[in-house]
This record gives sequence, C-alpha cells and structure tokens, in this order.
Amino acid sequence: MPAKSDNRLERDAQLAAALEREIGLEHMADVYAAAVLGAAESTGQTATVLDELDGLVTEVLDAYPDFERVLASGMISHEERSGILDRVLGGRVSPLVMNFLKVISSHGRMKFLRVICARARTLYQKKLGQVAVEVATATPLDPDTAARLREALAPLVGGTPELHERVDPSVIGGLVVRVGDTVYDASVARQLQTLRQQVIDRSAHEIQSRRDRFRYPAGN
Repeated sequence: MPAKSDNRLERDAQLAAALEREIGLEHMADVYAAAVLGAAESTGQTATVLDELDGLVTEVLDAYPDFERVLASGMISHEERSGILDRVLGGRVSPLVMNFLKVISSHGRMKFLRVICARARTLYQKKLGQVAVEVATATPLDPDTAARLREALAPLVGGTPELHERVDPSVIGGLVVRVGDTVYDASVARQLQTLRQQVIDRSAHEIQSRRDRFRYPAGN
C-alpha cells in the first residue's frame, strides 16, 4: 500500500509541476504580448502588427522549421541571432516588430515566440470582447449558417465569437466547436439528446403499462 501511495503522490507532484510551468509560461507570454500590443496601439499599428505576428508564425515558422530551430537555439548568441533576423526578415516586417523580436531574443525567449504571438492576438480579442472559436465542419459554412452559429455561441462564450473555420470531411455530425480547452461535438450532443428521449419514452411506456395492469386486473 505505501508503494501505491508514493506513486500517486509522485504523479500528483508531476501534474502540479506541469501545471505550474504552463501557468508560468502563459504569464510570461502575456507580459511580452502586452508589451508589443502597447507599442502597437501607441503608434496606431495594432491591426498591422497582429497580422505581421500571425504571418510570422504561419508563413515563416511553419514553412521553415529549421529557421525556427535556429532562432530558438541556445547555442547562438543574441548578437548572432539579431544578425540573422536582419538578414532574413529585414524589410519584410515593420521596425516595431523587428525591435520586438530582438527584445525577445535579448531575454532568451525566442523558443516561446509562437506562444507570445498567439497570446498577443488573444489579449487583443479579449480587450474587444471577442472570443476565438475554432470550428471544424464537414463542408464549408455558408454566410447565413456562420451568422446563426455566432448568434448561438454568443451566450455560451460570453462575448463576440470570432470563428476560425476548418473543413474536415471526417467530422462526424458535421460540426465540432472548440472554445479554449472545451470541445463541443454536435454529433455527440445529438446522440445524448436521442438517448435522453429514449429513456423518457421507455419510462413513459413502463408507467402506462403499470396503469393498465391496475386498471384491468388479470382474469377480467
């Protein structure tokens, strides 16, 4: 028994440590994200800067994973990394974003660049009362359906849903919605509703059968 108890405590400690690291990472990312947002807002470049950060992830880091590994490498000095940034991204990003990247580099946080970029978008949406919602559908949403979906989701997310659509023909039921860490599967919802109705119908049938037995005693 003590061995099992020790194992459980070890697992709990590992989970707690992982959660602490995740919370710490998000807090750190929020500090840098808030800084770049503040700088962008003060110069009226918020939308442009956020688009640049999104593009940096999708068009550079996703497309060139070796470049991302170089930026995140602890074997490269800040000065070397700054030179690489100038050569690769100079003229392709605004001076504000370039300065932001070099600040992250100087603090040894380049390996968290993706998280920081994502948090910048999230913090801005939160400020506007917007909530990012990932929607996977078997077929593309038409404008009317998307509008109805936003209307239905608004009370659920407590803000204005910003849909990020993805077509996935394998989606069962035709619709899967993700808000943060919560996933809403329309097919599962329908299955639960059907099961609930079956239980109600079965209960009603049993009650009616009992009434009939009392009303018409055997042999009469």
